[in-house]
Parts: sequence; C-alpha cells; structure tokens
Amino acid sequence: MTTVVHVACFGTDSLRDRIVHDQRLKTYDLEVARQKTPGRNPGWAKLNPVDYTRGAINLEWDASTRSLLARIVNRAKGKPDIVVGRFIAYLLARHRGRIRSITIHPE
Repeated sequence: MTTVVHVACFGTDSLRDRIVHDQRLKTYDLEVARQKTPGRNPGWAKLNPVDYTRGAINLEWDASTRSLLARIVNRAKGKPDIVVGRFIAYLLARHRGRIRSITIHPE
C-alpha cells in the first residue's frame, strides 16, 4: 500500500535537505537510508523507521511549487498508520513554521 503526503511550504530552501541533515531525526524513530543528488533539484531521499516497522518514506522536493512529496510505501502486511504518524509528528514538531498545509492521500 502507498500513502502520499503532500506538504506545501513557506520559503525556498529545500525541506528535504533540512530533514536529511536534521540531527534529531532519530528521536522520532526515523533514519536516512539513502539519498541522491543532495542539494540539487530534483533530488530524493529515503527514510526508514529505526525499528523493524515495515515501510519506507521516499521524499522529493519540488522547488518550483515549494512542496515536499512523501510517498510512504508499506511492505507485506505493514500498515501505514505507524510510519505516517511518525513522519507527521516529526514535521509538526521540527518544521511547523515552514508548513503551509499537509494533505494525505491514501492510494
């Protein structure tokens, strides 16, 4: 199952880069698994839960629309609520001032 979280932001710098370089990411049980072309548009990053919760978060920053697109992908019988909850909790705790809106689309 895939869940898409669309985050519209204030400001022009990449929220994806801020997330990837945040030292407190592990506090929210998330870690950076991989990233490609850091600092460039388009670039992407992959976050995984620290524990063995089934799922991953794929991040893409679109500079022209100032939006972060996060695709939460669950494997096997994994449910998206745990991973989505951790990610939303992290965004609201660490980047609340940059967020204009958050939209969640289950697919």
